[in-house]
Amino acid sequence: MMLARVADSLYWIGRYVERAEHLCRLSDVMLTATLDRTESASQIARIALAAVGDPEDTAKARSPYDSALALVLDKEDPGSVASSLALARENARQVRDQITTETWERLNMIHFRMTDPHAAQSFAGGSQAFLHDTIADLHLFKGAADATMSHGEGWRFLLLGVYLERAQLIGALLEVCFGEKSKRVLADHAAQTSLLRMGCALEPYLRVYTADIRPDLILEFLLLDEDFPRSMRFCTARIEEHLTSISRHGESESPGPDRLAGRLRARLQYADIEEVQAGGASAFLTAILDECAAVHKAVYEAFVAYPLEQHLPA
Repeated sequence: MMLARVADSLYWIGRYVERAEHLCRLSDVMLTATLDRTESASQIARIALAAVGDPEDTAKARSPYDSALALVLDKEDPGSVASSLALARENARQVRDQITTETWERLNMIHFRMTDPHAAQSFAGGSQAFLHDTIADLHLFKGAADATMSHGEGWRFLLLGVYLERAQLIGALLEVCFGEKSKRVLADHAAQTSLLRMGCALEPYLRVYTADIRPDLILEFLLLDEDFPRSMRFCTARIEEHLTSISRHGESESPGPDRLAGRLRARLQYADIEEVQAGGASAFLTAILDECAAVHKAVYEAFVAYPLEQHLPA
């Protein structure tokens, strides 16, 4: 059984890295919308900011550029890209012997870009290039982890963090756009394509549905597509896969995280988009996000916060 502190650090490295990539992509989409000079630019900014929990009026108080700058480089915000990467690096430092040199160096490189004294100046001089380079390096980090780490428990905890974070981030984005408070935020083509870009899904979506971009099809794709790696169905299948491999070592007396993950995966595998819409997409998304939170809690009970006496000899 892997030490609880090691499992915890690897799990959070995965979560923080995925969070940083998602925030970079939301920021990039916000900035791209401003280039089109359409009336939907402010609406797209509100979608992005609402998806990360900012108050509804944040986009009105700041320009999309200022919002993107804060999402990326604000070290006082614990949820910014810079803060997420600093936390990922600190967790990696604590388990340096569990990760490879390639993953450590790549994470260091991204962290130093964020903490460089001239980072804000670099962002101002080419914000989208700055964001694209960061996203590319985060992809390289994940690729290095996959290609150089042994695919044992440590690697599975890291990937568990990635996919659970991704499922919750995509779920939050869909909740903003299809929940009870959505207020027709996807009323025009620009907002619809921007949502797909926020989920890194525009090209994969077009390969499935060609140029037929519609809100109901976007919901179906990001929620239920079996093969797209950022759909909630794909993520929950990977969550169950990794937990099935490692949960036999868990110590919790409550329902195991693998069982909870299995229920979550089945809910999405057997969901029908027409039934989801008939019953209200908001209720379905809320249930999925609640189950993701339950899986996270169960992971902690089984692998991180289990009572010490359970490991002591009788």
